[in-house]
Amino acid sequence: MTEILIQNLTKRFGATTALNDISLSFPSGSFTSLLGPSGCGKTTLLRLLAGFEAPDEGEIRFGGNLVADERQQKLPEERGVGVVFQSYALWPHMDVAENVAYPLKTRKVARGEIAGRVNAVLESVGLDGFASRRIDELSGGQRQRVALARCLVADAKIILFDEPLANLDMHLRASMVEAFREIHRRTRATIVYVTHDQSEALALSDRIAVMSGGTILQLGSPAEVYHSPSDQKVASFIGRGAVVSGHVMQRNGASTLLDIGGYSVNARGRANGGDRVQVLLRPEALGLAEEGLAAAVRESTYRGPVHETRLDLANGEHVTLDSPVALTPGETARVAVKDAWIIP
Repeated sequence: MTEILIQNLTKRFGATTALNDISLSFPSGSFTSLLGPSGCGKTTLLRLLAGFEAPDEGEIRFGGNLVADERQQKLPEERGVGVVFQSYALWPHMDVAENVAYPLKTRKVARGEIAGRVNAVLESVGLDGFASRRIDELSGGQRQRVALARCLVADAKIILFDEPLANLDMHLRASMVEAFREIHRRTRATIVYVTHDQSEALALSDRIAVMSGGTILQLGSPAEVYHSPSDQKVASFIGRGAVVSGHVMQRNGASTLLDIGGYSVNARGRANGGDRVQVLLRPEALGLAEEGLAAAVRESTYRGPVHETRLDLANGEHVTLDSPVALTPGETARVAVKDAWIIP
């Protein structure tokens, strides 16, 4: 296992600053997702870790050893890093075993040892019996498993994933999420996972770094990022939910009593009496009730287990809740609030 330490890292492409003075650590054995919209800098950060780009300022260390700064950097093959790409990056003229064995052959590992290690790692990723298959005979999910096996066979202590599930359908994505989680439990490699899919990040990671404009907006556990976002950008990007305005009535220890549209709500987070604040309301924290926020149903969408219902509050703001029954657009309702978060 290897810790990654990034200090004051900056990367520019011409007049564009892709990463702006980022300092971040990835503890040994951690699984960290870099989450954000296209152009936020997450892939650039991954490429700097892999050695495909050089920093303009700052430094990167693996296990305390300097691998890159603005003056020098180790080559990708010198870093002991495995990379799993969105495009798989497999050799089409080689069969599965040859693709997986490639990093061992470049290190001059004995032929007899290579065969045993390849067979063992193929079994670990669920591809036992696929050694002689051609790459063009494999499904997308199987190709992704080959790419993962190629990282594992080299005993990479750091594995970098660059949106590896973007090209897979929903069912394959679900199976690969389970495969990645199992590989992490077994190897305890330090994993950095780039994605724009929040559901992947929440399911896989023990930490999420939410990025925007080349900076880190928030770094925390999936629960922290989801339930207690650091600002409105994070609140809007992670999960479903509505941001509404509230008026602070009084502080109650760790919670704060708010007035939202004439209804009193206890919210997590701190604010001063009399303040106007922005409040995050998640759908699962709302429910239909006899008393609560006055609202009018705007639309109801069937989602299988629930009806996702959008409601207009009396003050003109909107919330979404998951109703067990279909509601008719135009009818009135009352919404009880079980949890609310005051956005810092």
